[in-house]
Amino acid sequence: MLYFDHSATTPPYDEVVDTLAEVMRLHYGNPSSLHRMGVETERLMTRAREVAAEALGVKPSELIFTSGGTESNNLALKGAAYQYRDRGRHIITSAIEHASVAEPLRQLEAEGFRVTRLPVDETGAVSAADVEAALTDETILVSIMHVNNETGRIQPVEEIARVLAGRPRVLFHTDAVQSIGKTAVRPAAWRLDLMSVSAHKIRGPKGVGLLYRRAGVQLHPLLAGGGQEFGARSGTPNVPAIVAAAKACRMTMERMPHHAPHLYKLRRMVTEQIREIPGLYVTGSPEEAGMAPHIIHFTFPGMKSEVLVHMLEKHKVYVSSQSACASKTEKPSDTLLAMGFDRERASSGIRISMSGEHTEADVQFLCKALRMSVDKLQPLVRNLR
Repeated sequence: MLYFDHSATTPPYDEVVDTLAEVMRLHYGNPSSLHRMGVETERLMTRAREVAAEALGVKPSELIFTSGGTESNNLALKGAAYQYRDRGRHIITSAIEHASVAEPLRQLEAEGFRVTRLPVDETGAVSAADVEAALTDETILVSIMHVNNETGRIQPVEEIARVLAGRPRVLFHTDAVQSIGKTAVRPAAWRLDLMSVSAHKIRGPKGVGLLYRRAGVQLHPLLAGGGQEFGARSGTPNVPAIVAAAKACRMTMERMPHHAPHLYKLRRMVTEQIREIPGLYVTGSPEEAGMAPHIIHFTFPGMKSEVLVHMLEKHKVYVSSQSACASKTEKPSDTLLAMGFDRERASSGIRISMSGEHTEADVQFLCKALRMSVDKLQPLVRNLR
């Protein structure tokens, strides 16, 4: 079995599973309790925050633990919008954001905020110049993802941050769920204000995430209660998952310098093979530097994505269509439509997402299974046309 759906979720490290079990079994005290068991659990959580902060290059006090990427995005967007609404009610985003960004922004629109959705080019990239042109005196927040979860296109986050550097009243949020551990992310050096991370995308447990909040940035809490997480996110923390997530973050960042070049090599092998198969079209930038190393996306016009997904599954090769959140819908990909693809092509996308543990033999098997599957499906495409 070859699992090539790491952008949907990743298998946790064995060490992470062991840590999660150990903390659940031995350190079940509430970190808010005053007795020894509570104090010991609080120390564990403090150390986990320090470990994660060191891995990400930020201060421990700048990290808020959440239930995952979706909550991190919601807290960043709604928390900032509600906190700074007196400054203005204008937000800038792109047309290709993950649903956990797109949907909260639609909710904010219903509450009277104005959202500008910037277009992308045919490679799937937003323009920093378009961000600058869209700014107004009412703009309070810009939210642009770092790596697109579907195509793997890297967005010019560092360039956008430079555009916003002279506008301290405009906060900059980036969804870095697909980029942490795969490509360079420097929230402090780039002077990002808010950044979302999900543990299960970096071989950690599900149900836990991080929100980087630059020192000095205030967020209106979405959950009222005991005031945990510096008052930004109330609720008894999931300490076992938090400790395990910190370990996964450290392990992933330690491996990245080796894994990234290896993944780019595998990516080149796969894209070269795909380009040799008639009827398949690789998506994204032709420049390798513009693409994340772990994601390969292509289209098979005339064939629904799910048909090829299940055909590959017969070879015990697991890939996906859109993002995991949208893969069960039958509508064309919003991201591909935004890139200018017609509905037929936008309904035929396939995403291959790898890990640093994949080998050249693994991707060779993937390419062989892909060619065999497409060869079987090509007559159906011709008949349908």
